[in-house]
Amino acid sequence: MRRTRILTAALALAAGLLTGGPPAALAAETPQAAVAADTYTWKNARVDGGGFVPGIVFNRTERDLAYARTDIGGAYRWQEASGTWTPLLDHVGWDDWGHTGVVSIASDSVDPDRVYAAVGTYTNSWDPGNGAVLRSADRGASWRKTDLPFKLGGNMPGRGMGERLAVDPHDNDVLYLGAPSGNGLWRSTDAGVTWSRVTAFPNPGDYAQDPGDTSGYASDNQGITWVTFDESTGGGSSATKTVYVGVADKENAVYRSTDAGATWERIAGQPTGYLAHKGVLDAENGYLYLAYSDTGGPYDGGKGRLYRYATATGTWTDISPVAEADTYYGFSGLTVDRQHPGTVMATAYSSWWPDTQIFRSTDSGSTWTQAWSYTSYPDRENRYTMDVSSSPWLTWGANPTPPEQTPKLGWMTESLEIDPFDSDRMMYGTGATVYGTRNLTNWDSGSRFTITPMVRGLEETAVNDLASPPSGAPLLSALGDIGGFRHTSLTEVPSMMFTSPNFTSSTSLDYAESDPDTVVRVGNLDSGPHIAFSTDNGAHWFGGTDPSGVSGGGTVAAAADGSRFVWSPVGTGVRYTTGFGTSWQASSGIPAGAVVESDRVDPDTFYGFKSGKFYVSTDGGATFSASAATGLPSGDSVRFKALPGVRGDVWLAGGAPDGAYGLWHSTDGGASFTKLPDVEQADTIGFGKAAPGASYQTLYTSAKIGGVRGVFRSTDQGASWTRINDDAHQWGWTGAAITGDPRVYGRVYVATNGRGIVYGDTSATDPGTEPEPAGACAVTYTVTHQWPGGFQADVKLTNTGTAAWNGWALTWSFPHGQKVSRMWNAEHSVSGTAVTARNVGWNGAVAAGSSVGFGFTGEGSGTEAEPASFSLGGESCAVG
Repeated sequence: MRRTRILTAALALAAGLLTGGPPAALAAETPQAAVAADTYTWKNARVDGGGFVPGIVFNRTERDLAYARTDIGGAYRWQEASGTWTPLLDHVGWDDWGHTGVVSIASDSVDPDRVYAAVGTYTNSWDPGNGAVLRSADRGASWRKTDLPFKLGGNMPGRGMGERLAVDPHDNDVLYLGAPSGNGLWRSTDAGVTWSRVTAFPNPGDYAQDPGDTSGYASDNQGITWVTFDESTGGGSSATKTVYVGVADKENAVYRSTDAGATWERIAGQPTGYLAHKGVLDAENGYLYLAYSDTGGPYDGGKGRLYRYATATGTWTDISPVAEADTYYGFSGLTVDRQHPGTVMATAYSSWWPDTQIFRSTDSGSTWTQAWSYTSYPDRENRYTMDVSSSPWLTWGANPTPPEQTPKLGWMTESLEIDPFDSDRMMYGTGATVYGTRNLTNWDSGSRFTITPMVRGLEETAVNDLASPPSGAPLLSALGDIGGFRHTSLTEVPSMMFTSPNFTSSTSLDYAESDPDTVVRVGNLDSGPHIAFSTDNGAHWFGGTDPSGVSGGGTVAAAADGSRFVWSPVGTGVRYTTGFGTSWQASSGIPAGAVVESDRVDPDTFYGFKSGKFYVSTDGGATFSASAATGLPSGDSVRFKALPGVRGDVWLAGGAPDGAYGLWHSTDGGASFTKLPDVEQADTIGFGKAAPGASYQTLYTSAKIGGVRGVFRSTDQGASWTRINDDAHQWGWTGAAITGDPRVYGRVYVATNGRGIVYGDTSATDPGTEPEPAGACAVTYTVTHQWPGGFQADVKLTNTGTAAWNGWALTWSFPHGQKVSRMWNAEHSVSGTAVTARNVGWNGAVAAGSSVGFGFTGEGSGTEAEPASFSLGGESCAVG
């Protein structure tokens, strides 16, 4: 659900969190420090999806070549061999952060190596930069850019309509781009290098979601929404003659040119009162199909229609699968089976309750069937089955009342595509993932087709906060839209997001430094508490009690020993409590909206920051006093943290280009701060395990140092810095949070705004290269649950030797072909019939005489076919 994410991003932008670099003249005057570099390996902590995918595009001439676009998280290319998506825009840097929003993508069918992306996130003031068209001649491995004289809105209302960017299927040097904000239709005749407005096009659109919105977000004219070529009207390399264009205008939604764009006319007889979200042409049968909604989406839509336009006769036919009076949604997702062009599918994209709907016709829209229907209300029958075992959190931990089901078929289903080479494969985007099937034609035979997530590699969460405790799970996260996760393994999808309560977005979290099992998080929720607590390191949660006036999560801090908490929620002032938040008292001496943190040693000491002032409490948050420190950033774009293990050691990052901006350090509990001279800008600060031979923890920051924007590491308290990312790994804006890992030197976790949680390991200390211990082990293998075709097992591995293990890998073979479906508290790999379970980051150290446990679910038989033997490093373990 992306409603929250829009608000989160908007507020962050309005608060000045997403800032550009300083003017060139100012940057030239700043002394630049020499910066070293290190080679890092970067990966995502797997969530798989987590955001809205408004567009999926298959190439029409090369099998298995497909692209997906996201609203704030870049673009991706499908890898058929691995069934994964490869990110294509990680090179987008801080100053061009808006170019991570992709409003449209186009794959060239004449030259499949070419791909284009129209990029830009907001058309209003939230995004300070203009849009651009990116072009690639190597399928997105590298890009060239043409800046546009206007903005584009990958995260604006109407972003699910399209595609707004299209390549002529005959003369592939010709491209069209539909622009928002009254900027009309644009064309390139040199393969996207230069662009000019099509002055002959008569209508730039007039529809805005909310013309009265003073922010400019919902009041923007959604403009030209899609471009479709009729490939039957061209030949060879001559430009296609007939081009159709959709316009955000309820009275004049579809235009056509029959002379390669020289002149244009409104198509006569078209329906009015609706916006055409999609226009898909079946050139073989001569039909243009159109999906209409009464609004621009992607959240809204109360009425809709499907129409078929006969291109030869000009006849319009209403082919809607239901009567207009029975719609409570708009239509958007629309596709034609290119192997069987009479087969058409469409989605009811805005049917939030009880579920989205997908419609299918095999006779060009004359008759329809639907993905689910009521038998006897509220019971329903589905034509499909859903298997979300690869992304189990998609159930949301829900137990809904019929007719709702979990997992849902989807919501915000504006992208829907049948593979042009395979009638059995379909993909569609939702507000949380990409779903797909490989046996779609079962629909027509009366048997069920299977829907699974097809999203691995596409990481699209917006990250608000991160924590890496010294024990327990290595990573806890606060995320937009889907709340957050406890990652016990970085390479496995967690089984569930945080629940009880399930925040729509989590805004802040913290753990007690000396008791990491005690964790607190805060966030946004339409009804219910805005704060939750855990006493088992985030595995289970219970809601707290809100003080009066709370309307949003804000920030929260846990005392070093977990005995008390300080909360700065939205809607009211700073509060403190002892215990788990059953009652709250107002903190005095600190303004509402302050960012709060705790000292990591003294449980009575808390800190705050607001509008250039640093605040300190030494009585558990009851009273705060303003520090005498001066020279700190005057605005509220600030992140600060206290160093674990050292009382009163505080680091503060933040600021803005037109004022104080950088990194400050205090060793006296915030009474005074010293600005680090070599850090020109800094926006986050985090700590990780000290370097070998160092006594002070490693610092990490997203900053500008030595004239370069990047992610940096210091092992000497900021005296020198090493850039650890590179130009290919920038991820747009990284200013929300950063933390090192207290257990693995060099490992860092970076928050992105739409590319999920990125983590990096230095090549010098790759944790995967440490030798594995051998022998001196015992295993207890217990099947805990069984069901037809599956089982669950727990494994206990004991170090029976005399030396501690620093990492372990346990191997066994199943006797009757069982398969591991999903494993927790360990990572697994398979080689033939052999399964190897390896430690995750936090449970690799096993002292002599100690044990470690993990579990898994599997396919096949259970207790009657348990493994007979286990080995560790090639040596047999005793089996208990």
